[in-house]
Amino acid sequence: MTQARHLLERVYLPRIAACLRELSADQIWWRPNSASNSVGNLVLHLEGNVRQWIVSGLGSAPDRRVRDLEFSEAGPIPSQRLVARLRRTVTEAGRVMGKLDGEALARTYSIQGFRVTGLRAVFHVAEHFSHHAGQIILLTKLLVGKDLNFTRLPPIGDKRRKLQGLPPL
Repeated sequence: MTQARHLLERVYLPRIAACLRELSADQIWWRPNSASNSVGNLVLHLEGNVRQWIVSGLGSAPDRRVRDLEFSEAGPIPSQRLVARLRRTVTEAGRVMGKLDGEALARTYSIQGFRVTGLRAVFHVAEHFSHHAGQIILLTKLLVGKDLNFTRLPPIGDKRRKLQGLPPL
């Protein structure tokens, strides 16, 4: 649970927020074609998915999701409001995940018509969030034409450099 929470709250959410800060209102709602989603639609979709699967599915809050509306929305919804909604839902989901014990993770739930364990629901949300965060990042890079500096690799030590045939620093 700790790792899933970390990824949602400290890795993917900040990257999505950074992407939205880079984009104009028109860019947030731009669709490359009719078979694709806008960044705005993807943010609404992530908010709906996390709320349905974690906050409602595992946390027992009422499930009021209307999934089709996440994709039909054409905006404009201001970027600050999109981020606030997503942040609020991710925070609520983090609280739910923080309370899950082994019994809750092993229990079977019915979520969005699927029968899944609590652990599977958390894995689904983390991988689903990662998938769409990647799409948002790619769309942002395409629209703004610059590196967003999200990837920072640790420096290669002298021992690894030697093994790779590189000169020492």
